[in-house]
Amino acid sequence: MLAQLAFFVRFPEMNVVTGGCACGRVRYEVRGPLRDVIACHCEQCRRTSGHFVAATACRRGAFSLAKSETLKWFVAVPGFRRGFCSECGSSLFFEEVGGERVSIAAGSLDEPQRLKIAAHIFVAEAGDYYAIEAGVATSRGGEHSVPLP
Repeated sequence: MLAQLAFFVRFPEMNVVTGGCACGRVRYEVRGPLRDVIACHCEQCRRTSGHFVAATACRRGAFSLAKSETLKWFVAVPGFRRGFCSECGSSLFFEEVGGERVSIAAGSLDEPQRLKIAAHIFVAEAGDYYAIEAGVATSRGGEHSVPLP
């Protein structure tokens, strides 16, 4: 047990982060670091989530689906897709097809990961019923400087 703990202390990127949808029919694992959260206020995110989307991300090679029996993909913009559970409706993923990154709804993580909101994007499209927190980077479009670990 002590040797196992020492391994994870020396190689924290090997820790396994898990998550999934509300009904449990879609489950995933991340074996690597997560990016801090980006809050996207674009119209598409607001419509598919009911509010803005708060998403972390990982490299594609660190991501795997453990269970995907009800995972469906929605393509609103060619080359990009959103993953959701067709049973419970949980919005889970966003990715560029063939891209390096998988964005993951932060609320779908099983355990807290000490992530923080590092940027707000598409603030020009934000709803008028909420305020964007001060002191966090904002962008009228989709650009940001939050690195993918």
